[in-house]
Amino acid sequence: MKRYLLCLPLLLSMAFAAEPATPAAAPATPAPAVTDQPLFNGKDFTAWEMVTSPATDIATVCHYTADGVIACTGKPVGFLVNAAIQEKDYRLHVEWRFTQKTGTPNGGVLLHISSGPKDRQWPLSFQIQTKFKSVGDVLPMAGGLCAELPTPPQTTPTVLKQKADSEKPLGEWNACDIVCRGDTIEVTVNGVAQNKVTKCVPHTGKIGFQFEGFPFELRNVRFAPLN
Repeated sequence: MKRYLLCLPLLLSMAFAAEPATPAAAPATPAPAVTDQPLFNGKDFTAWEMVTSPATDIATVCHYTADGVIACTGKPVGFLVNAAIQEKDYRLHVEWRFTQKTGTPNGGVLLHISSGPKDRQWPLSFQIQTKFKSVGDVLPMAGGLCAELPTPPQTTPTVLKQKADSEKPLGEWNACDIVCRGDTIEVTVNGVAQNKVTKCVPHTGKIGFQFEGFPFELRNVRFAPLN
């Protein structure tokens, strides 16, 4: 009996050694990084157009400062549009500030700019509002539609932001992150998710910025297509 007990550890070790080792699980393949690209080249305004009536030379209303910021006069009323980007699914990062320290300066980021009717100077599009104290509101422009439009329709159709103001005081830089995927637009202002609109018509088009009479500055305007 003692002989068997002494041999038992040896037999057990041989049995375990005979079992094939379980291969380690392969590490998960990381998702490919989404690469942002600047929408302004830092030198000139190639691929951008100023749309006003009468026509305006973009170089007379926009210029680069020594530190690479884009300074815009905000006048005449109209909009700046990028003619090269017409992606359907993308992420857009915009940083802006109004240079005046008082009042209620107004402006906006335009998405899905499309051919079609105009409302005064504004094209068929969606405006992400940058007006002071209204940042994060979404306005379907010139007949644009979305599921969240209030009923009955307002004189100026507006889907109000969902949270308390997350914008900075006048004169300070704000950051807006916009995700357009399919027919949905999501808006985050200074890290706070402020709005989401769905069933957008149109749901693709160009990107631009409104000139509504108030000087403003832009920096770090970046775009990334989404898979």
